[in-house]
Amino acid sequence: MGLHKDDPKALGGYRIVDRLGAGGMGVVYRGRSRSGREVAVKVVHAQYAEDPVFRARFRQEIAVVRKVSGAFTAPVVDADPEAVRPWMATQYVSGPALSARIRDHGPLRGAELRRLALGLVEALREIHRAGVVHRDLKPGNVLMAHDGPRVIDFGISRAAENQTLTETGKMIGTPPFMSPEQFTDARSVGPASDVFSLGALLVFAATGRGPFDADSPYLTAWRVMQEEPKVEAVAEPLRSVLTRCLAKDADGRPGLEELAEEFARVLPGPAAGDQETVSLRLPPPAPGDEPGRPAAESRPGRRSLLRRWPVLAGTAGVLALAVTGYLLLDVTPFSRVEESSDSSGDAPSVSRDPLPKGWRPWQASVYGVAATGVKKPLGGGAPDNASLTCVMGKSALFCGGDGTLPVRIDGATGRIAWRAESLPPGLSQVRFNSGLIGVHDGVLLVREVVMNKAGNDQSAALLALDAATGKLVWSRPMPGTGAVDPAVVGGLLLTSDGYHVTARDVRDGAVRWTATVPAGPTYHCEFQEADGVPYADCTDAGTPSRNVFYAVDPADGSTRKVSVPDGDLDYVGAVGGDLVFAAQVPRAQRTFDEPAYGEVLLIDPGTGAVRKAKLSGSPRGQAALVGGVLCFANSRGQLVAHSPGTGKQLWQTSTTLQQPGRPAADGRGQAVFAASASGRVAAVDIETGELLWESAARAEQVVDSGYAAPRVFFDGRALIVLSPDGTVFTVDPEHPDLEPRSG
Repeated sequence: MGLHKDDPKALGGYRIVDRLGAGGMGVVYRGRSRSGREVAVKVVHAQYAEDPVFRARFRQEIAVVRKVSGAFTAPVVDADPEAVRPWMATQYVSGPALSARIRDHGPLRGAELRRLALGLVEALREIHRAGVVHRDLKPGNVLMAHDGPRVIDFGISRAAENQTLTETGKMIGTPPFMSPEQFTDARSVGPASDVFSLGALLVFAATGRGPFDADSPYLTAWRVMQEEPKVEAVAEPLRSVLTRCLAKDADGRPGLEELAEEFARVLPGPAAGDQETVSLRLPPPAPGDEPGRPAAESRPGRRSLLRRWPVLAGTAGVLALAVTGYLLLDVTPFSRVEESSDSSGDAPSVSRDPLPKGWRPWQASVYGVAATGVKKPLGGGAPDNASLTCVMGKSALFCGGDGTLPVRIDGATGRIAWRAESLPPGLSQVRFNSGLIGVHDGVLLVREVVMNKAGNDQSAALLALDAATGKLVWSRPMPGTGAVDPAVVGGLLLTSDGYHVTARDVRDGAVRWTATVPAGPTYHCEFQEADGVPYADCTDAGTPSRNVFYAVDPADGSTRKVSVPDGDLDYVGAVGGDLVFAAQVPRAQRTFDEPAYGEVLLIDPGTGAVRKAKLSGSPRGQAALVGGVLCFANSRGQLVAHSPGTGKQLWQTSTTLQQPGRPAADGRGQAVFAASASGRVAAVDIETGELLWESAARAEQVVDSGYAAPRVFFDGRALIVLSPDGTVFTVDPEHPDLEPRSG
């Protein structure tokens, strides 16, 4: 829909692009964040914004939806319930509503109906686990995305523990899809009510008509409460399952676990090439399993650091239930095992990587209370739209960012050991930034900037903090921002003033050497490290982009140019002595916001010889060279691996990650991990692309990852995961289902 003349141009930093629709509660717009991410922005009608009861309900809606995260729901990314016209932004889902899909193309059949049924069961499971009852599951609240349905609009859902807003006697819901108890006693409505609505919705999806359709909502309500559902047009055996969902007595309806099995049994499996349904449920730990110790049972197979928690349909030979393609439940541990005495002996035995000493699963926040130094964050909490930078040190994660003093988070316990005391008292959060440069030899290097009231840099300094205590070791003023980003490379701190680069000793700040990077005045450079050699990676972001790459001698700063072609090239790492670059597809040729890549380049830094290979399928998203493969994580949650030598696609795996960050590989290169803005983590076998497991969402709230992407770090075998909202948590990849404790 086009925008009306009175529609807002922007809301909460989101540019309003067009209208998506309007309803009784408000108007829904399509918005775009500064990072290019698209969102659906729901704005309450003015007359309701003045109603304190409605405003309270909307405030509750936001709190409720933030608790729900899953493959088949649209998460909240931002909200302002206190605005003159309250609004909420959720993930934008490209796809028609189920009601429009049925209207335009008729009822669903076969694998498409199966995908809808199983996806909705999965969505309701996530909703109910959060203590929420949706209360208005109907075709207009289900979007048909390319990779499965999305349940939206929790505008009248409620937290199960909060009864107050439904005690006014108001009837909430849409009559053809409401349960009998919604008409008789709204306070008794529980998860079984959503099962009734699911049954009615699936009858509509399979036939084009609801089981209680009538000419008026009053007659519809009477049929829901008194008459048997009209389901004759639904073929058996699905008809029997849906009839049980539509039982008048809530206790007579099947639960979601039973429905999952029934739908998987009675609906046909996906055809070749169809997107398969993903299950997010993880089985409980096997009896006797303990963090940091081998599982009680093991079975032979390809050695792996990970327990195998199958979640993708189509994996054969797990359980008879797996044949249905819905839920794969293998509770037999699969851990790295020593070769038995009767092994062929073609591979040596390898012991498992250890967990940090004293490790336990934990969850904390960058903005939590510190044990020493500045106890609480500036301003008392997380700054708005904060960007965080974190670096991994020895058994600790160090973080800083916009309005955020540097902190040390213990890798084994999640305890915030210290928050640095490096600022004059009374400074506002919005006027301060601490950018972490790196950690080396027990010293954390920080670039600290204080801004004036106009938001421009007023002063900048280099700080060296003792990594163990947070105490200041030394500091130096930093004139200007420089055209080269500071970095710790080869044991030296490299900073710049314009194109003059200074190398300092990290322990005392003494100058080792100064040099000039011979790039032009319009270039911006950052340091990379390959095989222990620093490189200045410089780009002139014109059209097309021009690139220069210089090897820097860490002894004296002398430079040697490496020939790199022009174009939008991303340096991703080194393999076999060659520098590896991923070449972006020109922006004019893209149909989406995230970068896409058409070629991989291998450049010999000694001779300058360039080898190019096409990347089949033009993968897109976050690119990284991990475990010897070129891996991409795109906004749809797909992980795609290519050979850096040939460009050939090695595997492609779908996950439920929303806006995943850059993929990372474990120390042995056996698995690749990625995390989403909601704090969900996926593990994929780096050789086969098999999805090994997905964790539950851990972030306190989902924020626009354009400001700070989710990251995965490694501390021995343990993963340490940073979510954009500042939530930090740890995962044992062999026991990803262990619940964390507060840090």
